[in-house]
Amino acid sequence: MNLTPEQRALGKDNFHSVLGMTRRDFLIGSMATAVTAGAGLGAYYFGYEPTVSEPVRVGVIGSGDEGNVLIGAHNPNFVNVVAIADIRPSNRHRTFHGDHSSPGANAARPGLMAKYDWKTQEEAEKHVKVYAGDYQELINDPNVEAVIIALPLHLHAEAAVAAMKAGKHVLTEKLMGHSVAECKEMARVAAQTGLLLATGHQRHYSVLYDNAVNLIRGGLLGKIHHIRAQWHRGNLPGRDSWSPPLPSDLGEEVAKLKERQSKRKLSPAEIQRLMLAEDKNITPADYGYADRTIKIGGFEDGPEYQLSGMEELIRWRLWNRTGGGLMAELGSHQLDAAGIFMTAMREEDAGKARPLNVSASGHRSLFEPNRDCEDHVHCMYEYGNANYDPADPLHRQDKTVVSYSSINGNQFGGYGEVVMGDKGTLILDREQETLIYPHRSVNTRVRVEKTDGKPVLQTTDSISPAAAVAQAALTGPVSRGYTEEIEHWAWCIRNPDAENKPRCHPEVALADAVIALTTNVAIRERRTVEFQESWFDIDSNDTPDGSTPDISRYGN
Repeated sequence: MNLTPEQRALGKDNFHSVLGMTRRDFLIGSMATAVTAGAGLGAYYFGYEPTVSEPVRVGVIGSGDEGNVLIGAHNPNFVNVVAIADIRPSNRHRTFHGDHSSPGANAARPGLMAKYDWKTQEEAEKHVKVYAGDYQELINDPNVEAVIIALPLHLHAEAAVAAMKAGKHVLTEKLMGHSVAECKEMARVAAQTGLLLATGHQRHYSVLYDNAVNLIRGGLLGKIHHIRAQWHRGNLPGRDSWSPPLPSDLGEEVAKLKERQSKRKLSPAEIQRLMLAEDKNITPADYGYADRTIKIGGFEDGPEYQLSGMEELIRWRLWNRTGGGLMAELGSHQLDAAGIFMTAMREEDAGKARPLNVSASGHRSLFEPNRDCEDHVHCMYEYGNANYDPADPLHRQDKTVVSYSSINGNQFGGYGEVVMGDKGTLILDREQETLIYPHRSVNTRVRVEKTDGKPVLQTTDSISPAAAVAQAALTGPVSRGYTEEIEHWAWCIRNPDAENKPRCHPEVALADAVIALTTNVAIRERRTVEFQESWFDIDSNDTPDGSTPDISRYGN
């Protein structure tokens, strides 16, 4: 992803030159007309109708960062948010008023008032029931038909099973669950109840990724022999996005804000900061977050750390009990994408490609021993190609390696995936751009010719970067897939049929969780782990960490 502006512009122009190869020719055909007329792209592209008979009445459980992203992305023509549940006053405030910490944050999290054009929170609360305590009250609300769950990872299974047992359809944020055993429990309850369970791996609803699949499947890149993925961030001690301030950290700032408030009206950003202090009124122990001494990393010889319930509640991503580290939060997305690309090399009915094994390293070299999760992870996965056969000496080496790194402390290269074939290279950058290059150069424009009915990249002279940028601007911003995943989930609810199910249904979501959580096993046990088919089987009790799924523990 470390390209010059000229190389980036050229790669985008190359992509545009092959758009006629992609499914439904979505940017220059009839759907472009439909979008211009005001209809959404996702329905036309992914094959669901652009409306539902009545918006699904949804309750959102957990309205923190990701919950508010989903609220910001939902289409009110498909989903009507009628209830929210969150124990943090600061989160509830953002849910209505939006996130004003930065322009980018507000674009992603505009809040319910902006979404529905309500002028005041009082007006909004006439339409949206607020549950400030136990989310079970929201689940029991007869006005709620379905729930979106964006709680800390360790609560996904508990909340999803409770909702399905109460007759509610579920869309849960990724990962599907905190353990493979929990994921299988969730899948089994979904099967027993006949309710829809979707998981928010939004790349399954990204037009860019789906078109990349069609380019690969059409043979444009040739045989894939390597995929490189990364998610690099500049987080450092003192400016770590996974360590937001605790209420106790805000005393001096709150005093100054209150002093200003007595003299003038505070800005939305200042009010948002002031609301963070209101979280001090929560009693974390009431929700399972107790003060305790822990061994960092879960190792017996690890340093001791005095963890407060408030810190675990607010910084839940840092701890093994509540989160899954870099692989759960970031790596799961990109290994999902790698699996999608590898699947494109298989027959269409062969199912999603799964890795054979994983070798991984993780360590903490930047942050103090005040967290369980690693600062950096570096992973290598082997996938078998179409002719792979471990029993055949001629084909046991027919593999593709996927390498993945997620690091803190240096964001050079950002995040994305590089798919390398023997005919060309495809880059997916930040879920926003697709770039294509012939295999020998990133300085050459390509054209597509067909040989024996298959597309082949041919090179021509380079075009000017200015012309490439002008052509690239025609496409406009690209959806990351959040809106489409919620729309399709709602459409499937309103159109019940065995054929109508979310693209990231339990079998798909379980596979993504198996890969991410098995990588954590490889990191912590410092060994190569061979993936077992039974881990991906919802009906098998086998799991990579030895835990056993048991839905009886949730009661009747």
